[in-house]
Amino acid sequence: MLWESSKVEQRYDAVMGVIRDGFTVTEVARKFGVSRQSVHAWLKRYEEGRDVSSLEERSHRPSSSPNQIPAHVEARVLELRRHHPNWGQIHIHHQLEKEGVTPLPSISSVYRALRRSGLIEEKARRKKLPTYKRWERGRPMELWQMDVVGGLLLDDGTECKIIDGIDDHSRFIICAGVMTRAVARQVCGHFAAALEKHGVPEEILTDNGKVFTNRFGLTPTEVLFDRICRDNGIQHRLTAPGTPTTTGKIERFHRTLRDEFLAERTFASLERAQAELDEWIEDYNCRRPHQSLKMATPAERFYAPRATTPTPSLDLRIYNEDRSGDDWISRTISINGVISISNQMFSVGKQRSGHLVDVRVLPTLYQVWDGVELIKSIPRLNTKEVRKKRAEPHRKRLNQ
Repeated sequence: MLWESSKVEQRYDAVMGVIRDGFTVTEVARKFGVSRQSVHAWLKRYEEGRDVSSLEERSHRPSSSPNQIPAHVEARVLELRRHHPNWGQIHIHHQLEKEGVTPLPSISSVYRALRRSGLIEEKARRKKLPTYKRWERGRPMELWQMDVVGGLLLDDGTECKIIDGIDDHSRFIICAGVMTRAVARQVCGHFAAALEKHGVPEEILTDNGKVFTNRFGLTPTEVLFDRICRDNGIQHRLTAPGTPTTTGKIERFHRTLRDEFLAERTFASLERAQAELDEWIEDYNCRRPHQSLKMATPAERFYAPRATTPTPSLDLRIYNEDRSGDDWISRTISINGVISISNQMFSVGKQRSGHLVDVRVLPTLYQVWDGVELIKSIPRLNTKEVRKKRAEPHRKRLNQ
């Protein structure tokens, strides 16, 4: 190795050792602790320059770098990143291709440009569970995933909830409604609006939240969400407890929603929050490419031409009809198919055990309704006051 004091002088001595003193290149290289190739390079440079200055340090930078992207292309890459902080190299490369930028850099070149400018941070990758398997339905409207997420704050400190739904095949957001509280009436209102706008799916997948089902409660009953599904022929599937990856697509959407829409901001009012959310969802569905869709947008996949199958008309009578008046009560059918009103007991069928039914109390008659179906009319045997005490908890679940 050459020592630090005057490398140029040492190189000159090495050159003179060959030219003037007659030593071989190998001997000089051994003496100065360098390679023979270095000695040959110094000899060549000295013969070309005939001056000590020709032995000074030179830049190791290559004369040309064919892999470096042009300045105007790199400027566009950085501009896209600053306008869309959540876009990575794949999205930016796709956008450059759509814009017809030439020469089109590779994805790795885009990544290097972002790294050079400090616009990308290395993050530890999430560990992939060996038991996790990706799955996807084969066509739109085959399965919707729905869930409730919190974290939307108003200026006065109120935390609101969002009920959202995603089409499993296309990642199209079919529902995104802001609510003050995640109760059955508000959740089902947004659900009904999604059905009216997009049609009826074959299946819906949710967790076991009380707004979605009460199948596993101490007294299993049918809540409003379940009833809307049953009236419209929708198979309501539930996740197993402790398995959030079953609804992985809606959970992944929640992560994007928190990072890009909810993070570090508040909204003036519920109406303003809903308006801004609608605008953001429009961009997410129609203008934002998704890697999981091979850089197509959810709308392109959701509205892609497909064979249509006739579906029955949407039935929302159970949601729209007001049964909260004093002449309506509710009862849960017992395991033996019996209900009781003012000590008058009668059977409505064991096959309906566990169902929540509505009873209209007329002066001389009881009418028992299971959703929109009148299942029984029986004479009223007494004029005692009909107590709604036992029915109120169920009615509260249905009407909230």
